[in-house]
Amino acid sequence: MPNELIWFIFLFTHFCLILLAIYLFGKKALFVIIAISIIICNMQVIKTVELFGFIATLGNIVYGGLFLATDLLGEVFGKNEARKGVWLGFFSMIVMTLSMQFALWFQPYENDFAHPAMSTIFGFMPRILFASLAAYLVSQHHDVWAFHFWRNRFHGRHLWLRNNLSTLVSQAADSLVFVMLAFYGVFSGTVLLSILLTTYLFKVMVALLDTPIVYAGRWALKQHLIKYGNPNRMAGDYDFPDER
Repeated sequence: MPNELIWFIFLFTHFCLILLAIYLFGKKALFVIIAISIIICNMQVIKTVELFGFIATLGNIVYGGLFLATDLLGEVFGKNEARKGVWLGFFSMIVMTLSMQFALWFQPYENDFAHPAMSTIFGFMPRILFASLAAYLVSQHHDVWAFHFWRNRFHGRHLWLRNNLSTLVSQAADSLVFVMLAFYGVFSGTVLLSILLTTYLFKVMVALLDTPIVYAGRWALKQHLIKYGNPNRMAGDYDFPDER
């Protein structure tokens, strides 16, 4: 099966699972999505593949889901909840990295087969962690700020436009910071530039393709709130007007 087909199947599957989680669990699902997304994408990003004739790293689809979750938190529950989600992702990555570093410090049993593979993936993790956390904090805080900046400018309307305006700029900052910190000196300059450009290109594709998912996620949250209520909802928050 070609990589391109797998990419589209994964994109569809990933966002369907996100919508299902939001519909079933509401606001809590958004925080869980942020926590698991930051962990998964930082493991996937170690792997480089060829997609559509370009060299690219994995993790872009999962990382796009993270932006989707923080935008929905900000849209429905307010900027403070979105920022809480950003810091939850930061904490999750710290916990995962420390836990796996401790796992590597244990001396493996002589018949153990997992340690070499774990060392290959998680031994590289401290550099990935530093690059990821730097890029994550820069891009996510910008995304939360920009999303609400455009939300105020558009008076709460045009969700599709403010979602893309905030995400596309944030993803550009994320790609530049992460690729330079994570892979400078690991790959040649040509490969590094290719990874930077294609990484951002695929993030743009994910951001544009997830636009209908933002509306679907907003609808799923509305259904969950109607069915179960939300005692943690902030006073004066979004009242789900008809969007364009």
